[in-house]
Amino acid sequence: TAALTAGLERIPDQLGYLVISEDGVLAQSAGELENDEHTAGVMMQMVRTACRFRLSGSTDAPFKRMSILEDFVYVVTISGQKVFVVKRQNNQHEPVNV
Repeated sequence: TAALTAGLERIPDQLGYLVISEDGVLAQSAGELENDEHTAGVMMQMVRTACRFRLSGSTDAPFKRMSILEDFVYVVTISGQKVFVVKRQNNQHEPVNV
């Protein structure tokens, strides 16, 4: 997990991250999400809800990555029985009017 969290820390515009075990326990955290049990709980509920949706007959996971957009972006990925949540700045550019 140390190599994975080192990778999380190198993500551009990253403001913080959570690593949550499959049973919902906050395993690691940093930045603006450090020790944020509330956000971890909300993210796990969203993951559990999303995992209930399967296409009929499909054995594939219901999703690989989920993004939640606000003034910032949460990117949620499941890998190796853990849920990784990264909070990033939302660098959405204003449309150019010509």
